[in-house]
Amino acid sequence: MELILKRKYFLPAYTIGQLYIGNRLVCDTMEPTSRHLRGGSAHRSTQADIIKAKNNGPTAIPTGRYPVVITRSPRFGRWLPLLVGVPGFEGIRIHAGNKPADTRGCILPGFNRRRGCVLDSTRALGIVQCAIEQAFADGDAVYINIRENSR
Repeated sequence: MELILKRKYFLPAYTIGQLYIGNRLVCDTMEPTSRHLRGGSAHRSTQADIIKAKNNGPTAIPTGRYPVVITRSPRFGRWLPLLVGVPGFEGIRIHAGNKPADTRGCILPGFNRRRGCVLDSTRALGIVQCAIEQAFADGDAVYINIRENSR
């Protein structure tokens, strides 16, 4: 299964995107400020670039395609999706939250019906996590492809 996160709105304190499962829009997302880091093979940001960006404050992860697993989060005390192999980052999860202060790099699912936050995040997380769990039950691998279409 392929999750696609299309970052759309780049604000000084946060980034708003849209999360798709295949071609179906599932919800909006909130992440920290995008510093336009790139993962993957083409034009990949260096480790030094990533460290420099993170020194400027909370930073969205590099664009790219990452495997997703579900593991128990020590911080949240529950099973949550975890992105694997994000260069320069560890413990990047998809978890509930509503405002920029709720994320230090993770992806907050929700519905961007109010400026500066995502609402109904717990419900949106449930939809995403249920789809991921179903894909695993069907024997499928799960990936998330994070893109920046415009600045």
